Amino acid sequence: MFPALIIPLLPSEQQPGSAEEQLLHGVCRVLQAQGLGRSCLPRGEMLPASSSGPSGSPAQLLPGQRGPCGSQPLCPRLEPLGNTLGLSAAFGCVRRWGECDGTEILNCFFLQIPQISYASTAPELSDDRRYDFFSRVVPPDSFQAQAMVDIVKALGWNYVSTLASEGNYGEKGVESFMQISREAGGLCIAQSLKIPQERKDRSIDFDRIIRQLLETPNARAIVIFAHDEDIRQILAAAKRADQVGHFLWVGSDTWGSKVSPLLQQEDVAEGAITILPKRATIEGFDTYFTSRTLENNRRNVWFAEYWEENFNCKLTITGSKKEDTDRKCTGQERIGKDSHYEQEGKVQFVIDAVYAMAHALHHMNRDLCADSAGLCPEMEHAGGKRLLKYIRSVNFNGSAGTPVMFNKNGDAPGRYDIFQFHSSNTSTPGYRLVGQWTDDLQLNIEEMQWGGGVRAVPPSVCSQPCRPGERKKMVKGMPCCWHCELCDGYQYQADEVTCLLCSYNERPNENRTGCRSIPIIKLEWHSPWAVIPVFLAMLGIVATIFVVATFIRYNDTPIVRASGRELSYVLLTGIFLCYIITFLMIAKPDVAVCSFRRIFLGLGMCISYAALLTKTNRIYRIFEQGKKSVTAPRLISPTSQLAIASSLISVQLLGVFIWFAVDPPNIIVDYDEQKTMNPEQARGVLKCDITDLQIICSLGYSILLMVTCTVYAIKTRGVPENFNEAKPIGFTMYTTCIVWLAFIPIFFGTAQSAEKLYIQTTTLTISMNLSASVALGMLYMPKVYIIIFHPELNVQKRKRSFKAVVTAATMSSRLSHKPSDRPNGEAKTELCENVDPNNSLPPVRKSVQKSVTWYTLPPTV
Repeated sequence: MFPALIIPLLPSEQQPGSAEEQLLHGVCRVLQAQGLGRSCLPRGEMLPASSSGPSGSPAQLLPGQRGPCGSQPLCPRLEPLGNTLGLSAAFGCVRRWGECDGTEILNCFFLQIPQISYASTAPELSDDRRYDFFSRVVPPDSFQAQAMVDIVKALGWNYVSTLASEGNYGEKGVESFMQISREAGGLCIAQSLKIPQERKDRSIDFDRIIRQLLETPNARAIVIFAHDEDIRQILAAAKRADQVGHFLWVGSDTWGSKVSPLLQQEDVAEGAITILPKRATIEGFDTYFTSRTLENNRRNVWFAEYWEENFNCKLTITGSKKEDTDRKCTGQERIGKDSHYEQEGKVQFVIDAVYAMAHALHHMNRDLCADSAGLCPEMEHAGGKRLLKYIRSVNFNGSAGTPVMFNKNGDAPGRYDIFQFHSSNTSTPGYRLVGQWTDDLQLNIEEMQWGGGVRAVPPSVCSQPCRPGERKKMVKGMPCCWHCELCDGYQYQADEVTCLLCSYNERPNENRTGCRSIPIIKLEWHSPWAVIPVFLAMLGIVATIFVVATFIRYNDTPIVRASGRELSYVLLTGIFLCYIITFLMIAKPDVAVCSFRRIFLGLGMCISYAALLTKTNRIYRIFEQGKKSVTAPRLISPTSQLAIASSLISVQLLGVFIWFAVDPPNIIVDYDEQKTMNPEQARGVLKCDITDLQIICSLGYSILLMVTCTVYAIKTRGVPENFNEAKPIGFTMYTTCIVWLAFIPIFFGTAQSAEKLYIQTTTLTISMNLSASVALGMLYMPKVYIIIFHPELNVQKRKRSFKAVVTAATMSSRLSHKPSDRPNGEAKTELCENVDPNNSLPPVRKSVQKSVTWYTLPPTV
């Protein structure tokens, strides 16, 4: 037969003797399957995992012990382990919490003996460079850690704490969990605490751990790799801290489906999720094990110790512990009848380990000993490396019906059952199967329940999800933690961590998850900003039409003729256009409206001030010439005056035509004009493509004419009232200058205002309305008043010669300074438009009619 070494579990892992029985039962099953039902392993050896037997004797089997199936003696007294170099395979290498004794493993590897473990789960054993001859039929803790990471993420938890019992199992398990969580991403560890094994006051230590866990209250999920006693103590501490229902426990396979750690504190463990390697109850083992007695099971060196512990009695036979006379074992006790018995969960793995070795040996025997039965020389000297190759290639259905195989590191595939402890809404508290893990997670979340029987999954997150319109500002070093920041201004939430600006013509929607178009506005007719200018313009238009109609009706009367009919009609045309521009500035912008705005914006003022400038310039030249000679100046006839005014107006029209050529009229939507701090108040302004500078440039020439006209009005302020309209023109220009001096700071001072559209349009139109109204009121309303209400003053008198004008010019200074010498009610004479430069007759003084003195000249032909 093939030599094998069996290393059972230590007594601290299970009740003494049970692990050995599982191994022996597995061996018997293999032998029975091969038709060797009651045969022995003549060269098989069982070595306790410790360095000595239960009585402190060397690691040897006693002579006379029966074989694994209870038949004949196993073998004579064995030599020490150092003489067992003929061994070719080993089972076991398991200690408490899945830790292997380094000496045992190194001895196995030094001797190149393939080893199959049925309970070792330490992750470091997956290192094929160090433990190349080690294989196991249980999955390593790294698979368990992966399953726990998947569970945590499936429940939507991203902020957890870890708790580990001090030692290889707990610390390595947590280390694997943390490493896998880092690699997977999206999971943060709030705290990683360790339960010390050496402590004076156990309750104080656990109370301190609970207080530490409560320092991060958002990390409600606790991933725990701990011993049974530590689990019980931590649950008790949580209950003392009145934290029932706060913590969400995720336990490893040491918690599994055990009830003992939860006794008297089921409410604290409500909703705890635990994990266990997938296992099944093995039929036949219960019958086999419950039939074992002290008489028929002497082969097992630990069975006597198991008997004492299971039945709580003491034996007085050789190999037992020290004599205890309180209660002696009778030997008639029966397992399962006189004591509680429950099949150990690792029975299936023990049997699978034996079967894996048997399959490997069978395949090896078939390949190397095809022509001979039993152990051939080729197989006996094949060596451990060759056997390892056969072990790693086995693939069969194990005792629980699940596949048994090994990966390149000698690990079995990870297969876990997932349980949750329920104590609410159930008559019997206990564990419920809620899922399984086989490389990927299958979790029935709908069947899960939490503290108080709640079905909704409680949160364990570092930060709550941000509201719509808020972005995550990540905490440095903690990718699961963030602060929520509102996307302000014109920003919207592009994704969880980014706020982006809306395009220039858009603003954020109400919840700032996207953008919407900015409303487009214009100055409406019903707006208060438009009502006042329109009202003034309509009054002005009516008044202008009335004046024009009056002048046309009385076109040949002395006052109309004396006012210079040609320039008066030109001036009235300009005043009318100044009123008309109000309607163009308020009308809805389109290409036609924008074109007319450009044309008439400065044209009305230009026509008005060109006519006034021509008048004041003529008066100034006439009286300046009169001071020097009696010869009349040139270009004072009506035709010349029209030519001069037309020349001045043509400059404005030329500028407008150049403007049209360089920058054709167009409409735009200005989104910057009313882009307020509050996006809800943002508006796009539909307007003509005319800048503030272009408006001022368009009005600049008219303002230049206005200033020049004002200068001439100042120069002719000393001309006697009898001869000219210089003083009314002067008053008109002074008032107009004041109006426009007020306009300029208002227009430019509101350039950054949200109400720019309304203020600038209203200011501009009112300024033009006032300018036109001042000229209309001061220059024409007195004449209309006389024409309509005092027609007796509108009579023809004799004309005055230019010589009289010369005389008046030389006397103008004295006349202007002695108003008391002139009769009260002295009427104004006609302007100098009717002076005949060829008439040198002296003036004739006529009688005063109604206290009015008229100076007349002979009519010209």
